Amino acid sequence: MATPSAATRKKLQRKFRLRGFTLKVDALEEAAAFLARFPDAEDDALDLLLDELDKEPRGGGGRCGVSGGHQRALGAAGGGFVRRATVPLRSNQESIPADYSSMEKLEIKQPYTGIGIRLARDKYFSKPAFDTVMTEDDNCEITSIQSLIGCTGRRWIMGVISQLEERQFYLEDLTGAVNTCGFPPLEDREASLSMLMGLDFFGGGVIAAEETVRLSTLEKKAMNDMFVILSDVWLDSSELFSRDVQMCYLVEKTMEKLGVVLDGYDSVEAVPSLFVLMGNFCSRPCNLAFNSFEELRLQFGKLGEMIAARSRLKEHSRFLFIPGPEDAGPSKALPRCTLPKYLTEELQKHIPNAIFVSNPCRVKFYTQEIVFFQQDLLYRMRRSCLIPPTTEETSDPFEHLVATITHQSHLCPLPLTVQPIIWNYDHCLRLYPTPHTIVLGDKSEQKAFKYAGITCFNPGSFANDSSFAAYRPCTKELEVSIGNGVV
Repeated sequence: MATPSAATRKKLQRKFRLRGFTLKVDALEEAAAFLARFPDAEDDALDLLLDELDKEPRGGGGRCGVSGGHQRALGAAGGGFVRRATVPLRSNQESIPADYSSMEKLEIKQPYTGIGIRLARDKYFSKPAFDTVMTEDDNCEITSIQSLIGCTGRRWIMGVISQLEERQFYLEDLTGAVNTCGFPPLEDREASLSMLMGLDFFGGGVIAAEETVRLSTLEKKAMNDMFVILSDVWLDSSELFSRDVQMCYLVEKTMEKLGVVLDGYDSVEAVPSLFVLMGNFCSRPCNLAFNSFEELRLQFGKLGEMIAARSRLKEHSRFLFIPGPEDAGPSKALPRCTLPKYLTEELQKHIPNAIFVSNPCRVKFYTQEIVFFQQDLLYRMRRSCLIPPTTEETSDPFEHLVATITHQSHLCPLPLTVQPIIWNYDHCLRLYPTPHTIVLGDKSEQKAFKYAGITCFNPGSFANDSSFAAYRPCTKELEVSIGNGVV
């Protein structure tokens, strides 16, 4: 028997592993010999072989026998395919592997555990304390997928959507997989805090009860405090884009409009307490092909001069800089670190109280918790959507986005293949307990939505249409710009 090529060996191992099989050496050779009989239809033949193996009865010890026509085709392979524990789906569905490699478990376990604890406290998903007669509508006790083997009737599970093979999506928990899905319920912020007394999930340390009372009193007096939020503040010189007239115009217009905004707020009676400038700070991605870092560094310095020229803003306002997904940094993984000091030190010479933070960023305003996140999130979520959102309550995509991230308790509930995440810092993306305000810097149109007591808004793209937002956290009032006006 000819030894299979490295490419064939790799292909077989990958396909069998996705279906939950582990190939022994002799079985690998027999499977390769089977495929060699169908040189023009290897993929179809392999899928057919795997489908037939799924139909085989599973004996003790986790082994799956091979019978019928495929036993003749595979010859001595017989018990050479070691089958991992599976959960059978409907008769027209495939069986899914129920155990995972350490990395697959990590990807599921981190977001799964936090939501699982929250779900266990929900009255509709927790087991009754006493043996009372309850209907399916009264109680939806969560069951693990692994325990569904041999069960009949309707069961509820909690899981994570994943793609185990091309064009096939599954709902998995830490024990197995099934084929239906839905959102976990949203837990009220006060209910979460009552269960987490003495724990700090937001960052900044635990605040004593006496200090909370004092901060609450001060917050009520901060009626004039205002945050001005701008996203997509392009700073790069239009001279770099002489080939693109439209791009030159947008860059020039961005800096010109920014000067108008600063002038306007420098002349008001009570200047804003905080300006939040979110990336991208360059109209082109700062990737390996970008060769104008020195020019961008000078533009940050010019921005510092522009702010310093407005003496009241320089003296009384703070400036917070949050990098965008295409700004300079070590990687595209979330969370993004602060802008490199090389780019910002010229600005900081003019504005010593400028603050450069990560993306996402969390701000504490007395007793309120505010989250800022700059990402083209709406487009990416819609592109990765598997089931179209229902339009019974709303057809607004932004409202669906807000509901998704709040119910999932995570700013970016996307698979790692779409958005890499640094797992040691995944907690920076979590929204539990729910914050008071979420600001989503996005390229999509300007939107605002209050959902379950949470104020969420997108300030719009300042570079594209000069839109921005002014937010008063004390009263949760939002003023948004439309073109050249403010409403």
